[in-house]
Amino acid sequence: MPVGWDDDPVVAAWSGLPPLDADVTADVCVVGLGASGLAAVDAALERGLRVVGIDAGRVAGGAAGRNGGFLLGGPAKQLHACIEAWGAETALWLYQETLGELDRLEAMLPEVVRRVGSIRLAGLPGEPGDDAEAVDRAAEAQDCALELAALRSHGLPVETYSGPLGEGIFLPRDAAVNPARRAVELAGRLRGAQLHEHTAATSVVSGRVVTQAGVISAGVVIVAVDGRLEVVLPDLATYVRTTRLQMLATAPVAAGRMPCPVYGRWGYDYAQQDAAGRLFVGGGRDHFVDDEWTTDAEPTDQVQRYIETVAERMAGTSVEVTHRWAASVGYTPDSRAICAEVQPGVVACGGYNGTGNLVGPVAARAALALALDNVRPPQAFCSEVS
Repeated sequence: MPVGWDDDPVVAAWSGLPPLDADVTADVCVVGLGASGLAAVDAALERGLRVVGIDAGRVAGGAAGRNGGFLLGGPAKQLHACIEAWGAETALWLYQETLGELDRLEAMLPEVVRRVGSIRLAGLPGEPGDDAEAVDRAAEAQDCALELAALRSHGLPVETYSGPLGEGIFLPRDAAVNPARRAVELAGRLRGAQLHEHTAATSVVSGRVVTQAGVISAGVVIVAVDGRLEVVLPDLATYVRTTRLQMLATAPVAAGRMPCPVYGRWGYDYAQQDAAGRLFVGGGRDHFVDDEWTTDAEPTDQVQRYIETVAERMAGTSVEVTHRWAASVGYTPDSRAICAEVQPGVVACGGYNGTGNLVGPVAARAALALALDNVRPPQAFCSEVS
């Protein structure tokens, strides 16, 4: 089945970008045209540089256009956990930078970004299915309380949530988006760059990106790839690992069931509802961890069956599945995204641990600053890979 997000009329009407068909020269070459790659292109154009960007498939044809469409402040770990792991200054810096990126995106695409907040639930809607789920829900409720306290202590808006979906916290500054539409609309605005779809990089070295159709010569190369980053740059194999995230979409259910993006069970399961009432639901990776560590981006029966149960819990009723899909994303051992120079003039950003919609652009801007200005990335990123 096709990706549910692609039913959007703007995405369906996307006319595409021509593949590269000759050798070219630029100041900056960006490999990957998802959320982070497009941010890198935009940042390079702001500096008045000549930019060539390529993607192996369609713009946002990978995880950037196949994710849950959550625009959440902060990285993969909750704020209190990041403060404990990284220190308050670093954790708060990244939290504020992602909210700033969201402000920028909302200003550019006000009709695409829905600033409706997000809900983190303790568990999933409905009664626990067994004792193990009840114990896990109680533990997550305690963790929600820790997150609430950390946010409030640092002056960040947060509210308790108690409603038909369950118990948890509400974060009013977060937002929802159709990720595929976000990407194609942004790509359409970057008219000062030379962008090419269906142009895979077969080799990336200092000053050169080789494709099957031509060589791109550039003083700076930004590899803005999340899933399969270690395939594009094998030197990163010990720092990032590709996993598969799976989703589905349903026919409309009761409108207004989910007023904003909702995630629960420690963020492993998530859903949002569009204006037509359709649900976009993902999760279950933790139940099938060994199978999901793969570069294969095809959905599997076992995970999809599990996500159907999540969809029914989120909907509060039975659902009709209309689309199923999967995508490859990158995870790192300590949940910090990579922003590092891997060869002279070649800087990689990726490994967003499932939170690339805002962390990705922040990392991409830091990657460009590293490549052009030799500005060391903040401690929120992994910058030492040698």
